[in-house]
Amino acid sequence: MDETEFWELVDDAREAAEGDPEEQADLLVDRLAQLDPDSVLDFARHFESRYNRAYRWDLWGAAWVLLDGASDDAFDFFRCWLIGQGREVFEGAVHDPDALADLLDDFDEEIDGDGEELGYAADEAYEQLTGVVAPDLEIAPAPPEPEGTPLDLENEGLLAERYPRLWQRFRG
Repeated sequence: MDETEFWELVDDAREAAEGDPEEQADLLVDRLAQLDPDSVLDFARHFESRYNRAYRWDLWGAAWVLLDGASDDAFDFFRCWLIGQGREVFEGAVHDPDALADLLDDFDEEIDGDGEELGYAADEAYEQLTGVVAPDLEIAPAPPEPEGTPLDLENEGLLAERYPRLWQRFRG
């Protein structure tokens, strides 16, 4: 599975789920379970590498603004959700987290920002196909600390200054 196929699966499931991350995860499991086990592991590697790539302080700050606070777990689930938004939103956010203000059509704290189930979709599909737990993906783990310069996430003035478009649109 190449990167284009990965993003097509993510996009197709999101569109069919009408943006609901839990429904998107269920649809992804169903679609992945129609593939061969190696393709499911390829999908998992694509997902995990993007999940690790998004482990950055500047994205955590953006998540904090959108979610009005983001614990370690909430930021983990946010990164899964961000991948679930598709290539354009994901790449745009990694390049410039404040651009999420323009990249997101809407953001509902009740359903958006938490893609925990998306993070398990490939594992569930692999287990359905093979009856065993997915093996180690053999990719580099996320760094122990987020990439970039640490932010004081509880300093609202700093967040408003660092993410002016997000702050204006979602907190202003």
